Amino acid sequence: MDRVDVLIVGAGASGGLLAAKLAQAGKSVLVMETGPQHTLGSQGDLYSSQIWARRLKWGGPGSETGGPNPLSVTFNSGWGVGGAALHHYAVWPRLHEDDFQLRSDFGVGRDWPLRYDDLRPAYDRVQKEVGISGDHKAEIWRPAGEPYPMPPVPLFEQGRLMAAGFSKLGLHTSPIPLAINTRPYNGRAACIYDGWCDAGCPIGALANPLATYLPQALAAKAQVLTGATVTRVLTNPAGTRATGVEYFDNAGMRQEQTARVVILAAFAVQNPRILLNSRDGGLANRSGQVGRGMATHPSVPVYGLFREETQNIYGVSGGQLLNQDSYAKAPGKGQQASFSWLIGNALKPNDLLGVAGSRADLFGEPLHAFMAQAAGHLAMMVYIGEDRISEDNRLTLSSQKDPYGFPVARIVHEHSQIGLRAVDVGKRQGVAVMKAAGATESWAGGLGGQHIFGGTVMGTDPQTSVTNSYGATHDVPNLFVTGTTLFASTGAVNPTFTVHALALRTADQLISRWAEFS
Repeated sequence: MDRVDVLIVGAGASGGLLAAKLAQAGKSVLVMETGPQHTLGSQGDLYSSQIWARRLKWGGPGSETGGPNPLSVTFNSGWGVGGAALHHYAVWPRLHEDDFQLRSDFGVGRDWPLRYDDLRPAYDRVQKEVGISGDHKAEIWRPAGEPYPMPPVPLFEQGRLMAAGFSKLGLHTSPIPLAINTRPYNGRAACIYDGWCDAGCPIGALANPLATYLPQALAAKAQVLTGATVTRVLTNPAGTRATGVEYFDNAGMRQEQTARVVILAAFAVQNPRILLNSRDGGLANRSGQVGRGMATHPSVPVYGLFREETQNIYGVSGGQLLNQDSYAKAPGKGQQASFSWLIGNALKPNDLLGVAGSRADLFGEPLHAFMAQAAGHLAMMVYIGEDRISEDNRLTLSSQKDPYGFPVARIVHEHSQIGLRAVDVGKRQGVAVMKAAGATESWAGGLGGQHIFGGTVMGTDPQTSVTNSYGATHDVPNLFVTGTTLFASTGAVNPTFTVHALALRTADQLISRWAEFS
């Protein structure tokens, strides 16, 4: 193929948005995706089944993981057109103002090279374009922004029980902000609340890339090439200007594609891996920061068993309600990490297997009896906690190779003590809420990790960061990076809304200053 204006690696949340905006601005855009094509609708390949939905998780070469708290790479990643956003739960809160300046305001972590007010216009624009349901007035912790364009999802019995429990303890709840249609919006159907959100939402009510920006990109003549595994970014001899990428096609043949601008919009593990494989010592790595600063959200489910039926099969996977009373940073009070509660998640058969695994005290007939009751009488909520971006949590290249002879990623990860202290606070609070709600039994599940951050962290100083606030690498100005890999802090909210907002800023910057980059 002839040289294109923009080559985007990855057809997920940020890649789809960038492809749409740049193609609509008249640029020739090629999106390369290592996985297969997926399609919506009655003739599509998305089905309401958690077994089938495993096909939406990463299907490429594995990563080597280690450390006290190994990252869950497969659970968090995607496979094919739509990326991880194809199976995400569409929980879309905004980061808070104090998430952006941890070093300056609290003496820990890193500062972002921008503040909330810099990102607010992009949040507002994406919110209008995609559609978010919620209640901005009830969401008392929400930073300033435009009202949500759709009313919130309805409250089912599980949510009503949990709201009462929070209220009895003097805590607040609000409808959870979701990129899920509660009424038809921008040509997309309304949700039917059957709770199969992680299977790709075949009706398009959930804002995954197949329903939002990718159709716009294709309509504007962008091209998507599936089965194209990018292994390296190609540059001039000095490594100061990107000229294209090396990739392997569906037949396993090595190919090259030239471009004026290259954007890495792959998963958080693959972006730094590609940079490290692109050049001895890593491309765009004068700072030595490529691969550093990996992090995840510490996550714990809390369960309650009730006498009454909880209608836990209804709703959406992400939950019905939100609590962020413990979000504000609290220096000097023993807890200096934020956390949120996602409350009243819809449960399906595979979810109940996870519940069984949380009760190691039960076996045989007692476990069978417990599960028989839990199927219709269980309520749950999920703790999403902040953790610190640490240089010691690092992605490097493994001695293991992929089918094309390139090293796979090796990631070492450990939760911070600040993050783990907040987890302990959250577990105690969660169990207390369940008991206040009337649960006959309440317990916390095991510690896990949701979402992966870091590896090409943004910043103002080229000596301590990989990109600027627009995702342009300091060392290679026409090479951009997008996604959670840029985050300088994790916050305590699901990241997909922020990923979209950052990508929109990048698109605006590229379009308005095209001559500088091309």
